[in-house]
Amino acid sequence: MKDTINLAVVNFKTVWGDKSANLDKMVSFIKEGSEKSVDLMVFPETCLTGYVNDKEPVREKKMHARLAETLNGESVKVISELSKKFNMYVVFGTSERDENTNTVYNSAIITTPSGEVKSYRKIHLPFDEKEWATNGDTPLLLETEWGKIGITICYDTYCFPELIRYYRAKGARLLLNVTACPSAPCTFGAAKLTLPAYAYINYMYIASANLCGQEFDTEFAGGSCVVGIDETHGNSKVYLGKMFGEPNAREEKMYVGEIDLSLADKYTDIPIFRGDWRADLYKKLLSEF
Repeated sequence: MKDTINLAVVNFKTVWGDKSANLDKMVSFIKEGSEKSVDLMVFPETCLTGYVNDKEPVREKKMHARLAETLNGESVKVISELSKKFNMYVVFGTSERDENTNTVYNSAIITTPSGEVKSYRKIHLPFDEKEWATNGDTPLLLETEWGKIGITICYDTYCFPELIRYYRAKGARLLLNVTACPSAPCTFGAAKLTLPAYAYINYMYIASANLCGQEFDTEFAGGSCVVGIDETHGNSKVYLGKMFGEPNAREEKMYVGEIDLSLADKYTDIPIFRGDWRADLYKKLLSEF
């Protein structure tokens, strides 16, 4: 299993409702990443479509429903071909339509160097996302050369630590947070506080890619970064990119750098996952709900 991975996280400004424009920009970033030998590139939530829910009252006519693609969709095929060409994993957010049920999800699409395409469907839907998307119900662990990698989308990450702990307990050293975090205090504050905390208490890296810029009356906070426990085991730190609220954290930009995942193994001297973590007890307690 490899330890060093060349990661890229992208602050991305969408053109709302214009898949063609957004796809062209994504392709440019992927080509730029290939010149820097990127192994895995993370784009934000709904970067292919834009995030903001439109006012169309009929669910089937909303922008996200109209632009939703299956895993065989044309945009997905474009990204998948680039993944194979450049030997790069690419993770990006969009509305996904299940080809069998016609159900629309808020998804992270994963294209791989082998040509395989997967999706993680957002399990927890906040606010008006429920007006166009259906809740997913299955975590996704990618099996890669660097071991297992977990996927979450935005609200999953900041407000539901159970999912992150599940991935870490399964052996993931890296979590990918595909997010559309606006500048509103409640969401901005949650993101800024939880990423360092969850990286620290779970002994893992979190690679987070966020939207930036304006969609209608919503401003997105940027702050794409990779955060993990520091070398002293006394704190967490930003290894790559800029944390929410840092100077210039809102500009559209791709951040690229090498991450040594072995540090996540080095700092497991506290035996959270070797008997102290009471999964059996939590299962019993949660069955009450």
